[in-house]
Amino acid sequence: MIPFLHLGPITIPTFGLMVATALLVSAYVLQADFNRRRAQLERIPGYKGQRDEGFLIIGVAGIAGLLGARLYHVLESPSEFFADPWNLLFSRYGFAWFGGFLGGFVALVILARRLKIPLLEFLDICSPAACVGYAIGRIGCLLSGDGDYGRPTTWHWPWGMAFPHGVVPTTETCVQWGWPSDCRVYPTPLYEFFIWLAIAAFLWHMGTKSLRGPKARGEIFCNYLILTGIARFLIEFIRINPRSFFGLSNAQAASLLSILVGAVLLWRIKSRFHALKKERRIVEHIAARGDVLQPEYHKPTPECPHPERWHMYDSMTAEAEVLDFLKAIVTTIKPELVVETGTFSGLSTLRIAEGLKANGFGRVITCEYDAKVFAAAKDRFAASGLAEWIDARNESSLQMKVDGRIDLLFCDSDVPIRDQEVRRFLPQVNPYGLILMHDASSAMQTVREAALRMEREGLISVVLLPTPRGLVVAQRREPAERASGESQRREPAERASGESQRREPAQRASAEEKRCARASGGGRTAKCRRGGSRKLLREYRRERRLKNF
Repeated sequence: MIPFLHLGPITIPTFGLMVATALLVSAYVLQADFNRRRAQLERIPGYKGQRDEGFLIIGVAGIAGLLGARLYHVLESPSEFFADPWNLLFSRYGFAWFGGFLGGFVALVILARRLKIPLLEFLDICSPAACVGYAIGRIGCLLSGDGDYGRPTTWHWPWGMAFPHGVVPTTETCVQWGWPSDCRVYPTPLYEFFIWLAIAAFLWHMGTKSLRGPKARGEIFCNYLILTGIARFLIEFIRINPRSFFGLSNAQAASLLSILVGAVLLWRIKSRFHALKKERRIVEHIAARGDVLQPEYHKPTPECPHPERWHMYDSMTAEAEVLDFLKAIVTTIKPELVVETGTFSGLSTLRIAEGLKANGFGRVITCEYDAKVFAAAKDRFAASGLAEWIDARNESSLQMKVDGRIDLLFCDSDVPIRDQEVRRFLPQVNPYGLILMHDASSAMQTVREAALRMEREGLISVVLLPTPRGLVVAQRREPAERASGESQRREPAERASGESQRREPAQRASAEEKRCARASGGGRTAKCRRGGSRKLLREYRRERRLKNF
């Protein structure tokens, strides 16, 4: 290993060099995270960020972390520290992971308050960068051989390493463990390097998902505490750190505390998050991050095997292409009155209003039962400049009263009541207008079956569009059409009834023949057949006379 680099009269410790590299790389990672969240952060009231805040945060937190790591390390052995405090404080060796974490955490709390970013959200942003910095810092431990390596290997692992010239040489460590001085040890810094990079990648992916959909604030940070705590706790079993109590090292005790705090905090924030209705979680996400266009992620269906070709804003608003379709329908059929059930975020309402504005006439009546969701949609309408085309109501679709003839009915409220909505407004629907029912894919049977059931009842004519979540395009059937449909459904039954009536006399004749043959002992079959035929003919003529009469 290379504990020091000698450049002429200058001696550079490799550990310090890698710590500086770790701070620089983690600053770039943190800045990248801030940049991808820029639109979200600028929505926070009083946000005082700047374009290079990632480098400022790492600079301050890095220095605080180094001080915390040094103090924690020297205080692990208080007798040695008080015997020679100054030399230990300013030595180039000895940094404790948990002390660095505490020092950096305190600095981050102060910086979050200064930048006016909610603490849990700020810690979420910083967690991936912290993992990357720690991983690279461990390479400094490997290069310097400062005693952060593991125990002597019990197997001849091909990656076992020796540090005879390290700051803490393995020649001494191996002898202390009762092994030959040239033994190999576990390269635990390498293990930690790869494990922490994997954790960083996972946390970064969580951050990406939080930008696309609602996630609880602090969830990424809690996973950081849990995952890094578990990793460090397990690594310590093959480290040479002294044991303090219950056979555990100080780092393992700190790791258990990290896991416990992370688990309790995660349970608390997730419980509060899931206590909110799904609609409210999505509305809060939109308020914090705006509308995020992303590929549709609903599962493939037989009618739509490639949903990823569509786009969506969230899991409850109609697909982006369906929203464009809505506007196109409005500009095509020129409705005077549009009724929408289920305002939700207001995106579909705004597309309808855009079509009405392009037409130059008409209005859309939209309703939302949840007061908080309605208030958010109302604010969006006011800011859009399209409020004059929108009549927004905070009431249930099953109680809403609409005056006039409905030219376009768009049902996108709670799935179980779509059937009731269509039946309620159907008498007012223009027979030449359209009815749209969203969420009608084969994966969501409720709406699809309701539409097909109403078609069987002769109420509407249905076309099923193969979108990822399914869309019904229907039209009201006139009474004459329903009667025609009924007659068409009756025709097969009537034909079948006629056939059975024609078969009845023949069946009766056959029965007469059998009775006659049994009575005669089976010897007058031909006569019985003639007699049965004559009797059948008499009955047939009698029925015809009665019918004509």
